[in-house]
Amino acid sequence: MKFRFLFLAGLITSASLFAQESNQDKYIESDVVPLAGKKGFSFESKAGDFVFKPFALVQTSAKMNYYDDEQIGADDQDNIANSGFEVGNALIGFAGKAFDKVTFNLTINAAQSGDALLQQAWADLNLKDELRFRVGKFKTPFNQAYLVTLGETLFPSLPMSLTAPVNIPFSLNSVNPNFATGFDLGAQVHGLVKDKWEYRVGVFNGTGISVNGAKKTLSDDLHIPSLLYSGRLAYMPKGVMPTHQGSPDDLDNDKFVVALSSSYNVEANWQASNDLRAGLEFAYLYKRWYFAAEGYMLNMDFVERQNISHAYKFFGGYVQGGYFINNKMQLAARYDFFDRNSTKTDGILNAPAVGFNYYIAGYNLKLQAMYQYLGRWGHETQIDRDNDDLGLAQHSAQVMMQFSF
Repeated sequence: MKFRFLFLAGLITSASLFAQESNQDKYIESDVVPLAGKKGFSFESKAGDFVFKPFALVQTSAKMNYYDDEQIGADDQDNIANSGFEVGNALIGFAGKAFDKVTFNLTINAAQSGDALLQQAWADLNLKDELRFRVGKFKTPFNQAYLVTLGETLFPSLPMSLTAPVNIPFSLNSVNPNFATGFDLGAQVHGLVKDKWEYRVGVFNGTGISVNGAKKTLSDDLHIPSLLYSGRLAYMPKGVMPTHQGSPDDLDNDKFVVALSSSYNVEANWQASNDLRAGLEFAYLYKRWYFAAEGYMLNMDFVERQNISHAYKFFGGYVQGGYFINNKMQLAARYDFFDRNSTKTDGILNAPAVGFNYYIAGYNLKLQAMYQYLGRWGHETQIDRDNDDLGLAQHSAQVMMQFSF
């Protein structure tokens, strides 16, 4: 019995070391933590045509949010809200390769509930670099901020302009979309041409990460399936851009990407509107420096049965940068802006933020801290100014500890 135990332990250890020392397939992806290199372990067949790699990511935060009282004069107004401790993500999953052609991923987020418990589940058929097919639940090809690896972001929170819902002057339920489309169920064709051009074209449900069922219909106005049609084209003149926003393991790189993306969500927001999104993005990784900028537009056109003839346009974007002052510490800054109340009404929101990242080498631990202030510019009246930031914190502070495996 002791011999069998030692033999099994040796077999597992050998498989782990072999996987770490060999070159991982570049298409084995987690979208959570890096799978190539020294992090974690994997099991691989001798021929290399089968690979199985488990991974995990836990992000625990302490948050403080201060909300403006909007001058309502209430004595019981709680300015401090949505504060305390939270587990933002508790991800466990596996990725790998089968038959030397198919890569796959399955990730569960124990910090979520309902259909969002399944963060992603997909299979990718790799015919060649230029032609790949993916089906399942995965990231839609829109917004560079979402397409980076979750555990390698510059800030612990996404830009406010991507995640905050828009404001419209109607009391319709579930009709306030945001810019980000995030994870969704669908199918995508994608590829890399000459190591410089990357394309992604897909069709998705358009219902986001919280719906796993097929619940769409045909558009009454356009007479096409009421789905999300999305695409992205990226140019990388210096080779493939890494999916991190600065890493202590990659301090000598020189990569650049510029990309265009667009999507059309037919009868989105519970069949209330047709939402057209478009975005332009840029990112530059140069040794210890990382820079990125995105701008995006949303045209929200109500369907005929809503009896609203207006179309509303919203704009947003951000610029951010980071610098490693040594191999463990990274400083970060971001400026975020959002025309939340549409171009029909004066005023924009702006959110400058600063951050600090500390990498605890050898333990796969990462400490992130940030502070963000929400400002309001150009509003015509005080009521417009107060309504524009409803539900958003004026002062936000967050400290997050991350462990990855």
